[in-house]
Amino acid sequence: MTMDWEQFLDPYIQAVGELKIKLRGIRKQFRKQNRHSPIEFVTGRVKSVASIEEKIALRVENLAQDMQDIAGLRVMVQFVDDVDEVLALLRHRSDMTIVSERDYIRNRKHSGYRSYHVIISYPVDTIDGRKEILAEIQIRTLAMNFWATIEHSLNYKYQGNFPEEIKLRLENTARMAYELDEEMRKIRDDIRDAQLLFDPINRTLKDSVGNSDDTDEDLFG
Repeated sequence: MTMDWEQFLDPYIQAVGELKIKLRGIRKQFRKQNRHSPIEFVTGRVKSVASIEEKIALRVENLAQDMQDIAGLRVMVQFVDDVDEVLALLRHRSDMTIVSERDYIRNRKHSGYRSYHVIISYPVDTIDGRKEILAEIQIRTLAMNFWATIEHSLNYKYQGNFPEEIKLRLENTARMAYELDEEMRKIRDDIRDAQLLFDPINRTLKDSVGNSDDTDEDLFG
């Protein structure tokens, strides 16, 4: 029987839309109170049919359970310490349940990849009743995201078989991204104070009429 992909993916599309609004709402609340927001911006996507079919070819048995990142959100933060703040916010929410967590920041992958992955169970109300779906939320700094996005693109080009020179450069840049995050962590308080003094009125105004993170990305690892 042919899969009705539109019907299958609709709850995931709805979930991503709702979660983006909620997470961006958290950021707006912090900024309207002239407080540092641990959330810098949020993007989201639903995995493409082609990508899902590739996974099915690898013998995924229960699609909704075995593929936990059909719905994906990415929360970008400025500082490494903001990751824990975002996690605390997620853990205290009553509209979602955390199913699992994977810490690739303290335990980065061999490739140099760093990010914090949270799998949540999220209820979607449809005309046919409530449906619980799984979604993945990735939390990472801007430096982590820059490196991961470049590595993801190169991985598509070389299918994981990187030339030695590129492999070495990726390792070096992963180390540099880590060092950048650590240096920014040391002056975090000064940076936060400066940002709040810089232009808090305009930051709030921009949030009320829209923000650059309304454009989502598809490069989810």
